[in-house]
Formats: sequence, C-alpha cells, structure tokens
Amino acid sequence: QVQLVESGGGLVQAGGSLRLSCAASGSIFSTMGWYRQAPGKQRELVASIESGGFTNYLDSVKGRFTISRDNAKNTVYLQMNSLKPEDTAIYYCNVVTRVIVRTYWGQGTQVTVSS
Repeated sequence: QVQLVESGGGLVQAGGSLRLSCAASGSIFSTMGWYRQAPGKQRELVASIESGGFTNYLDSVKGRFTISRDNAKNTVYLQMNSLKPEDTAIYYCNVVTRVIVRTYWGQGTQVTVSS
C-alpha cells in the first residue's frame, strides 16, 4: 500500500520561501515530483526527479525552485524561493512506482503567495 505524506506549504509574501516535503512508503519509486493546480487552471508539472538524480522543471520556476530527494527516506523536497503571486496553487506530490508502473498522488497542500 503506497502512502504519501505531504508537509509544508502555507501563506508567504512575494519574494519569500517555502519548502514542501513528501514522504512516500510502500514501494520503490522511480520518478518523484510535484504538480500544482491553480483555480480555473489545469494541473501542471512543476518539477520532477528520477532516482538517479535527473531533474525536470517547469520553465517559469527554473532558477527559483529546487527539487531534491532522499532515496534512503523515499522523500522528495521542493525548495521554493523568490515566490510570486502566480505560484499560488495547490501543490500535489506525485510518485511513480518502479516494479509495476503506477502513479500515486498526495492529498495536496495549499501554497498562497500574497503580493
């Protein structure tokens, strides 16, 4: 049974920083990442990281956000710096299991950036 426990998020002023964490359990994971969904918009990939360390970022967050993972703890982190009001959204942890490829989602955590 795959379980995801998200933490972090909250309210921050523009220019501030937040760190999201997602602890996964119950399997071995290949890709781990974060998506976000703002009101009235489609869910979009923010950043992802493979078990070997390869990363992928949404263009609008490059240089501001950093994704990392601790494979021993099956935990993925998203360090968000220089936050902008347009980063306001619900952020969802996403993992892909390795042996039998399946995708799992966290419950979501709200990030609100005030101007």
